[in-house]
Amino acid sequence: MLFFIKHFKWLMLLSGLLTCTMLQGLFDPRPLLVSTFGKNIEGNLAEIITRNWATLIGLMGIMLIYGAFVPAVRKFCLVIAGISKMIFIILILSLGKPYLEYGAGIAVILDSIMIVLFVAYILIARTTSKGSSILT
Repeated sequence: MLFFIKHFKWLMLLSGLLTCTMLQGLFDPRPLLVSTFGKNIEGNLAEIITRNWATLIGLMGIMLIYGAFVPAVRKFCLVIAGISKMIFIILILSLGKPYLEYGAGIAVILDSIMIVLFVAYILIARTTSKGSSILT
């Protein structure tokens, strides 16, 4: 467990980098939509919503990267990113099951793994003394 806590920042960095890949949708949302959902939506409103969605997810990735190297905000970053990922998973499983065969299915699996790791870190780090240098 000590190894997990001591090196968790690298898992967090990897999670952040993977999450940041969604920023591609800010620049060109069509390929992102097709790869994630197998469909494209058209129109100006679709462009705005998709670009904004991709940006917000990308910002979650940036937040995870920042939290990986700034232990003082790590728990906050994990909780916020974890909630965001959990909401996405719930939405896909409840409303978007047809999209599981596309990138959304891979995202559900990866996000689920990330959430488990985030929760494990928070719970294990909680039992570690607050003044320990292990958490850095």
